[in-house]
Amino acid sequence: MSGVVRLLVADDQALVRGALAALLDLESDLQVVAEVDRGDHVLAACRAHDVDVAVLDVEMPGLDGIRAAAEVKAQLPQVRVLIVTTFGRPGFLRRALAAGVDGFLVKDTPARQLADAVRRVHRGLRVVDPLLAADSLAVGESPLTPRETEVLRCALGGATVATIARQLTLSEGTVRNHLSGAIGKTGAATRAQAARIAQDNGWL
Repeated sequence: MSGVVRLLVADDQALVRGALAALLDLESDLQVVAEVDRGDHVLAACRAHDVDVAVLDVEMPGLDGIRAAAEVKAQLPQVRVLIVTTFGRPGFLRRALAAGVDGFLVKDTPARQLADAVRRVHRGLRVVDPLLAADSLAVGESPLTPRETEVLRCALGGATVATIARQLTLSEGTVRNHLSGAIGKTGAATRAQAARIAQDNGWL
């Protein structure tokens, strides 16, 4: 069909993915040609199905939506990427824009607005949820270094210092130093609390 925008929908929740795909497919000028449930399947699916716009969730197994978006933008720059997520965290928006995404919306966006957002990013425009944009400016950038971010991401799952050290090929002393720095910067009392604060702000 000429003039139809070809879409990929990526979400690890089957009901949500199916609902998004069904809503978008109702539009005569939009066609969902691929659905995936993992972030590490996004790039291959975009290639295989000649996708115009990838609609991605943030939190997915294999690779989160923001990293998946960065892969797509690096290797298939012609593909537009729209993040649609439950997690409207300001830090997620900053990370997504840094990854080159073309749009960022929360999942309670009305169906008509979502379809319009897909059309707009396909035309080369940027679409960002206005409330989230305001929150992002208020919260500011992550105070964490890249290594502190990595260490906290590991700590989020309850990993011990020894486990984190093995995963990141660091000494246990270095891991403790990074955790201490992250705890201080987030104003937390423990590494678990620091990880939760960082996650809630979208810094991980």
